[in-house]
Amino acid sequence: MANLATALKSEIARIARKELRDEFASLRKTVTGHRTDIAKLKRELTAANQELRRLRREVARNAPAVEAAGEPDASKFRYSAERLAASRAKLGLSAEDYGLLVGSSGLSVYKWERGVKPRQRFMPALAAAFKMGKREAAARLQAIKAAAA
Repeated sequence: MANLATALKSEIARIARKELRDEFASLRKTVTGHRTDIAKLKRELTAANQELRRLRREVARNAPAVEAAGEPDASKFRYSAERLAASRAKLGLSAEDYGLLVGSSGLSVYKWERGVKPRQRFMPALAAAFKMGKREAAARLQAIKAAAA
């Protein structure tokens, strides 16, 4: 009787393994397909992010930071990190938005507020931004973002 029970048990285990093997084979194919799709989507996302970064740089480079009309003389402009931080706070803008307004990046604005002196090419835009009001800054920022879209 023990031999019969052992033989029956091993036969049931063998048949169960055989059926599970077939089930797992189809699941493996499905999982492999999903992994392929995920890898493809990751590549597409990376490419889209790179294109977005490239376009943002291009817009920042090509977009006029501040219109030339009524722009103060940059040679008479005195830069101050505290003044920049106060101006940004007064306008209620994030560093990224303020960077768009003056034609640079948000990281640059953050560094400028920490004491790094901006390049000379940003001085006219900063001088004009210091003189802007909240509404004017919001309108120009909206125009810059609309041009980027």
